[in-house]
Amino acid sequence: MPPIMAQISDPKIAFAYLRPACVLLTRAPTVTNVEALSGQVKEVDDATLQQLQEYVLFPLRFVLKVPGPKNKKLVQAVAEAVSHVLQNTCVQSWETLRDLFSELCLCLSSPTDPGKPADTSEELKSAVLRCLDALLHAAYGDIVFKLFEPVMLPGLGAAISLLLALAEKEKSRDVQAAALKCLQALTLQCDCTQEHVVPSSSERCAMGSTMASFLPGITVAVARIITGDLRQGHAVTIGAIKVWSRTVGLVMEDAQIQAGEPGKTPSADLGRIAQLMVHRTQAWAESTAGKLSVLLRKIISCTSSHQHWRVRLEMVELDDHLLARCSQSLGECVGPLLEALVGAVNDEEPRVRKRCEAVLSEVSQRSQRRSISGSDITSKSSSSAQTFTDVLSENLHSLTTSLPRLMRTSDDQKKLFILNVFLGYLKVLGPLVSAVLNSAAHLERISKALMQVLELDVMDVRIVEERSPAATIATSPGSQHYAAHTQRKHFLYFTDGKIFSALMEICRTLGYYGNIYLLTDHFLDLYRRSSAYRKQAAMVLNEIVRGAAGIGVAAEGHGLESQVRGRSASREDLEVAVASVMEEYTSLHNWHLITVSEETEGDRQDQQLLSPSGLFSISNNVSDTKANPLQVIPSSFGTSSSSTTSAIHRLNGNIWQLCIQLEGVGCFAQALGRDFRPLLMASLYPVLEKAGEETLLVSQAALGSMWDISEACGYHSLKELINENSDYLLNDISLNLQRLSQHPQAPRVLTVMLTHSDCSLLPLVGDIVQDVLAALDLSYDLKAALFCAVLHALMKALARWFPSSRTRESARPKQTPPPKEVLDIRQFLLDLRKQKELAEGIGIEDDDAPEDLEVPPPTQCEDVEDVGGPDVKAELPAHIGVTKDVMERCIHLLSDPSLRLRLKVLDVLELCVCVLSEREDELLPMAHRCWPALLQRLTADDPLAVLRAFRVLCTLGETCGDFLRRRVSKEVLPKLSASLVRQAPVSAKAGPVYTHTLAYKLQLAVLRGLGSLCQRLDLGEADLDAVCEACLPYLSCRQPIRLQEAGRSVFQHLIQVDPDAFWFTLNELHCPSPYVPPHPDLQPVHLSGMGRPRDEYSDNVLRLLTEEFGSAAETAAANELPLDAIDSCLTRTAY
Repeated sequence: MPPIMAQISDPKIAFAYLRPACVLLTRAPTVTNVEALSGQVKEVDDATLQQLQEYVLFPLRFVLKVPGPKNKKLVQAVAEAVSHVLQNTCVQSWETLRDLFSELCLCLSSPTDPGKPADTSEELKSAVLRCLDALLHAAYGDIVFKLFEPVMLPGLGAAISLLLALAEKEKSRDVQAAALKCLQALTLQCDCTQEHVVPSSSERCAMGSTMASFLPGITVAVARIITGDLRQGHAVTIGAIKVWSRTVGLVMEDAQIQAGEPGKTPSADLGRIAQLMVHRTQAWAESTAGKLSVLLRKIISCTSSHQHWRVRLEMVELDDHLLARCSQSLGECVGPLLEALVGAVNDEEPRVRKRCEAVLSEVSQRSQRRSISGSDITSKSSSSAQTFTDVLSENLHSLTTSLPRLMRTSDDQKKLFILNVFLGYLKVLGPLVSAVLNSAAHLERISKALMQVLELDVMDVRIVEERSPAATIATSPGSQHYAAHTQRKHFLYFTDGKIFSALMEICRTLGYYGNIYLLTDHFLDLYRRSSAYRKQAAMVLNEIVRGAAGIGVAAEGHGLESQVRGRSASREDLEVAVASVMEEYTSLHNWHLITVSEETEGDRQDQQLLSPSGLFSISNNVSDTKANPLQVIPSSFGTSSSSTTSAIHRLNGNIWQLCIQLEGVGCFAQALGRDFRPLLMASLYPVLEKAGEETLLVSQAALGSMWDISEACGYHSLKELINENSDYLLNDISLNLQRLSQHPQAPRVLTVMLTHSDCSLLPLVGDIVQDVLAALDLSYDLKAALFCAVLHALMKALARWFPSSRTRESARPKQTPPPKEVLDIRQFLLDLRKQKELAEGIGIEDDDAPEDLEVPPPTQCEDVEDVGGPDVKAELPAHIGVTKDVMERCIHLLSDPSLRLRLKVLDVLELCVCVLSEREDELLPMAHRCWPALLQRLTADDPLAVLRAFRVLCTLGETCGDFLRRRVSKEVLPKLSASLVRQAPVSAKAGPVYTHTLAYKLQLAVLRGLGSLCQRLDLGEADLDAVCEACLPYLSCRQPIRLQEAGRSVFQHLIQVDPDAFWFTLNELHCPSPYVPPHPDLQPVHLSGMGRPRDEYSDNVLRLLTEEFGSAAETAAANELPLDAIDSCLTRTAY
């Protein structure tokens, strides 16, 4: 870089240095000459340049004064040169300031229409605006205030109009921002880092009087900029907000309005200019404040939820500026300003929240100072402070009055802002909320608004249709967290989750600052009074209790009385409130609600049991004794005249009410922590009842509530929660099972306990299981479905607590099979010859070993045990005895007319077989007893039952295959094979409608289970041939696709049993190519399928051969007979 030259500090030398360039520019106004002068000016120091300011500015101003069109580049260069001079000097002459101000404004205005901006380049406009800003900052002393004299009103007005037009209509963000900055500098309220002239009170009053003439135009135009297109950028919006707030603060300042203006008569020299002057009287101030409030509301609505936090922060600064300077004169604007301020208390940006809290604190302190500055300090301090509280409470009352209407008519963004404002009022009032809520009008408005806003949408039919996969939602035994899917609530008047979060925070804040007794009594009264408000009231009560416990409430204080922070409810207050709400939730009318509709015969039977004409209290606890024990719940389905839609809505409403109440139980546990343990006797049993509900939402909500209770009370898992409280739970179940018609939910409680406990519960539950079995023996007609769910949960628990070896092996990771050994063809043929000789009786006597026939003598221990005592059968383990008892009942229930019950019984039977698999001596007699009933399910039942029965049969085959082989071969396979053969031609000729028939479903179920059955029972060759003959027609491409797939699955299993035989069978149907023996001495093999053209079986046969025996193409290329099939071919040839 070249060395920096020393600046000229001698005025004479500087004059001589600058004179040629100034003269040349005056004679020839070109861009080059302007740039030359500008370069020389930069070589003069500031003090010397100050003395030569007028001389240097003259040629530059002369260029601007030359009449006619000007070169835009020349004007831009002049503006940049003048900017440099003004930035480094002070303007001490009023004439220079006035003339230069006018000349620069003319450069921006259109020649044909001086009121509008010129159509010039953005660079030129930016340069002129920077020059104008430098001029306003360079004005020295009092000369700048001459701009605000009445005589300057026309010129000042033209400049303001020009700057507003540039700020509003210009497309360039830089030009818009520069124009707004000039407007700020024009009123001496620029916030840059340069030094500024500080006006005195009289000078500020004169500026305010002059700017009052332009207040309407400025505020309206700038409001349009603020509420304009978001694409203009946040910097332009922030600049516009600053101009609006500073201008309004200057003109409407309380000190100026209250002091009033001397009633001077305008000078006659002003002429028509006097008409432009505005006298700021009290009436004018009131009228202007009303008009400004309209603009202010519009600005607040557009910026309060602006996406950029700096815009929201600037709005807080606007509120602070106007409330500090104009709170008296802007009477109608104080409400919107406070509303915007309290709405920012909940801003997501911490810097906005922090600044808002500071502003609110200042507002409160100013209010208190005003009260103390009165003549009677003692009487006025409380009244003025109360006045500010009254303003806030009245704003809150007004907002709650319009809240339902705003929730119905506004978009989600506006709704969120309104709720943030509502929440802000509560936080600002702080502990004074309790005093506000003591007003019946305020409390009624707030509660009704919440009731209407939180109205749920119960139109979705999926709510009532969703069912639990089992009686309860099972979780892993070691699970520490509940992660089940929970249905999101849907509301009538909003969809955004942030709105719901804001509403819940409002409720928590009410509970945190309000009187817990007053709030719970009021909302419980709404809960009891109207069924339309019951769900909303329960939601509010849940959050009020959480808020009273300090859960989910912001720790920082926003209140007006910082010394009174902290929740108002003590631990004793919380316990009393929770007990009263819990008693209402679990009462007869509010807990035992109908949540399922009558659809099938099985459902109808369950409804007759679960919804009798008289349904009594379930748990023997203290809260239930307070209600009338003989009070009944009328069935909602007694009248068939109600429409289906209204019935669905009613069921959905009941489901949501139960879900909210269950969530409430979890909230109460969180609020009380370990102090909730004394309430477990009254709450845990009802929650377990709902965990066993068939309705998915209710069971999920109950399970979530159980986890909340477990964590709050210090239990590490649901298992620990149930085991620690099993004594009184099982006592209630035992008592209620004896009066099952009055307590139909008792079996479901037992089901939930079994699902979420461990084997330590078995000794305690043994007697109750016997009670269940005894009750089942007495009434198979109505209670079978309910008890079957209990038995299923019991057997599922036993299978989990006492896993069999087969289950443990299946749970282990599968090991990779060892690699196949290379076949030694010589050894293969030797072994084949030996087997043939043995078959002909040659060499048998050589293989007989006499020592193999000897029986080893009994050991000494066996002799001692067998001597001197009768045979005594060892006592069975508890779980084996229970399983046998359950399996005994399943035998009788397998022929029940209800399909649902039969399916459930088959599931239970399968679990029984798994548990008994380790005890073959116990399993085989039971399998023998259940075989006749199971045979009916296999051969003459619904396809669903056939499929489930096949699964049971396969489980039996794994554990006692030899025992079942003859029975299956004799009693099952002939009927199934005959059925398949009989239906094969029908399904091959049928159309697409056939797939919806019962015959098709039966075919599909049999084919899907038959292959695995044959493989697991290791059936003989004759049985396998029969199955093969019955299933071959289903390899035809004329069969439905799913039947073809099921047919292929049968052959895949059969190939696993005897690969050679079925390779031969498939090649007899269709052989892709001839096979050549591996040695010339071997005779060629001729298969029936060789040389056949493609037919209906070709595709499926080729697919099976490819998948099970390797690629058919590779086999055809090798033309060799597979070695695995040589034995089969030779044996068949020999015989």
